[in-house]
Amino acid sequence: MTALGFLYPGHSAEDDYPRIEQLLGSDVRLDLVHTDIGEDAHRVDALLEMGSADRLAAGVEQLRMGGAESVVWACTSGSFVHGWEGAHEQVRALAHTAGMPASSTSFAFVHAVRELGVSRVAVGATYPDDVADLFAQFLRAAGVEVAGVRGSGIITAAEVGTWGEDEVFALAREADTPDAEAVLLPDTALHTAAHIPALEKDLGKPVLTANQVTVWEALRLADRRVNAPSMGALFTREPIVQA
Repeated sequence: MTALGFLYPGHSAEDDYPRIEQLLGSDVRLDLVHTDIGEDAHRVDALLEMGSADRLAAGVEQLRMGGAESVVWACTSGSFVHGWEGAHEQVRALAHTAGMPASSTSFAFVHAVRELGVSRVAVGATYPDDVADLFAQFLRAAGVEVAGVRGSGIITAAEVGTWGEDEVFALAREADTPDAEAVLLPDTALHTAAHIPALEKDLGKPVLTANQVTVWEALRLADRRVNAPSMGALFTREPIVQA
C-alpha cells in the first residue's frame, strides 16, 4: 500500500479524492488533511496568507503519522500566486517540514503538461481575471505557451464547489481554442474527477484538472505508476518526468 498525502484548503471539492482513489483501482491510499483557509477569497493577499508556511506546516504531522510517502499542497491559486520562485520556496519549506518529497498543484500542472508532450494550452479558470492571469504567467515561466485564458470571476472556493457538470463543461468549452493542445482547469475547489474522459471526448484533446494532476503529482513523487484511463489521458502514459 502506498499512502499519498494532501494538504487541502477548507472544504469544497475534497470528495474528488475518495472518488479518485476508487478510480485508480490500485493499492494507493489518498490521505487528505484540511488546512485553515483563512479568508475564502480568490484575492492575492488572501491567497498568499492561505499558502503561508505556518498554515501548511500545521497539517503535516497527521500525514506523516499516517505513513504518507509524499505530500502535495492541493491548491493551485495558493501556490502560483507566490510566483515561480516563491512557489519553489513554498515547496522547499514544505518538504523540509514534512521530511518527504513535496510539491504543489501549480507544479503538478507544469509536470503534467510536460508529461503529455504538449507545448500550447488553454486555461479555463474559475478565478477573477487578475488571478487567472497570474496562473498564465506561472505557466509561461515554465516554458508553456498559453493560447488563451478564460476567467469566471468567482471570488470564493465555496461557490466553485457548488458547480456541477454543466458549469464544468461550459468552462472547458469556452476556454478551448483551436490551437490549444490541451485544456487546463486549475481550481481544486472544482469537482472534475467524474467528468475527465467525457471532457476529453467532448473537446477532442487532453484535459488537465486540478485534483487530477495533484494526485498524479503525488504518485510521481512516490515513484508510483498507475494506469487509469478513467482519469484521462494523463493516466494512460508511462511517465517521462522524473522526481
